[in-house]
Amino acid sequence: MVIGKGEKVGMRSNTFFIVGGAGFIGSHFIDRLLAFSQVQAVTVYDNFSSGREWHYSKHQGDSRLKVIRADVHEHDRLTSSMAGHQTVIHLASNPDIARAITEPDIDFREGTELTRNVVEAVRLTGAGEILYASGSGVYGEIDDIEAHENFGPLIPISTYGASKLAGEALISAYSYMYGFRASVFRFGNVVGRRQTHGVGFDFIRRLRNEPKVLTILGDGRQSKPYVHVNDIIEAVLTAHENQKEKFAAYNVAPGDYITVREIADIACNCLGLDPATVDYQFTGGDRGWKGDVPIVRLNIEKIKKLGWRPTRTSAQALREAMLTMLEDLRGGLE
Repeated sequence: MVIGKGEKVGMRSNTFFIVGGAGFIGSHFIDRLLAFSQVQAVTVYDNFSSGREWHYSKHQGDSRLKVIRADVHEHDRLTSSMAGHQTVIHLASNPDIARAITEPDIDFREGTELTRNVVEAVRLTGAGEILYASGSGVYGEIDDIEAHENFGPLIPISTYGASKLAGEALISAYSYMYGFRASVFRFGNVVGRRQTHGVGFDFIRRLRNEPKVLTILGDGRQSKPYVHVNDIIEAVLTAHENQKEKFAAYNVAPGDYITVREIADIACNCLGLDPATVDYQFTGGDRGWKGDVPIVRLNIEKIKKLGWRPTRTSAQALREAMLTMLEDLRGGLE
């Protein structure tokens, strides 16, 4: 069954703890979970390094929502805050993959170490489930091979991908040793309203300031899947409802791909510009930065077997996302 908006769902739990819940993806989980009458509590735990209060401001009158401004590195605070929750959604990580070029330890500090603290808090509090935002970077560079969840060996080429893979390993080990259920989700590039980084977001901001010229990292032929944030929320909740295994990994993507140059054309169209009148200036090379995987292909048959289906192609997801980004930017929301 595909979980539809407003439907009553046989949710396995009614109390949710969202680590990194004030950010882009986390705020959409807030929207979705609070739409269910059977959900009794949604607690957001966030240090607001990239999260924003306006992301969830429309729910501030809902007594079921609690926001804790604290850092995942504060392990005692994290553990005491998590107590009493059944399901933990772990989204906290370094959102800027390229940042590791100048800060080599960023993905250990703001990725692997955070995940260790989260799983230890799950163990100590007795929470029954963790849902973890991983990413396609765990597969490394495998060109146009369509990766399925049992593909291997996994050889990440960025510290971000390595951190996500280490997080998956920690969660798997803890789930088997300490008896909670776990799902990890290898998302394609996630786009949507409240996005704070990413190629579409960057293109929109740059073109608003300079509509005649657009600098594009690499050669523009990088090709990846882009999945709308609403689709990934439904995928995670579908697995939450239907997964039977102790531990499972799922690819979540739209099933198609788009190039960076095509994304630039969509960004121009969203701003009412003719792409032919914009000077695309490519920096050269086959990727945007060291650690960037230029071609990503994800097999999504496993998550589809649980009943989930993507509702947007990569192009549709990006167009919708960039139009809503424009609305937010014009409204002064950043």
